[in-house]
Amino acid sequence: MTVRILIVDDNPMNLKLASDVLVSEGFAVEAAQDAEEARRLLGQRLPDLILMDIALPGMDGLTLTRLLKAESRFAQVPIVALTASAMRGDEEKALAAGCAGYITKPIDTRTLGQQILTYLGSRPAAV
Repeated sequence: MTVRILIVDDNPMNLKLASDVLVSEGFAVEAAQDAEEARRLLGQRLPDLILMDIALPGMDGLTLTRLLKAESRFAQVPIVALTASAMRGDEEKALAAGCAGYITKPIDTRTLGQQILTYLGSRPAAV
């Protein structure tokens, strides 16, 4: 079973890098550049994990995370904050919004796949 990941990031270079790394690790990846596009994709298919940029244009990633976590169908989908803004208190804000964890950018291309697997927990780990 292939693990499906939705990456939500408004920076095309970051989106491509994370997508390329995860695809090379065997994950199936979908990408969205803002909250509206993410919601449209999530209406079609439920991923196994969502990588969520915090600083999105329009609706920010933490607001989208809170909205998703308020819906029962997303209760078991881990949402991992992905941000370049590693300020004091940001991780706590992400966890309070419903994120399962926090990854800072720039991503470490050597460890991203393993980080994703740790957030999947008991979910299918076969990639």
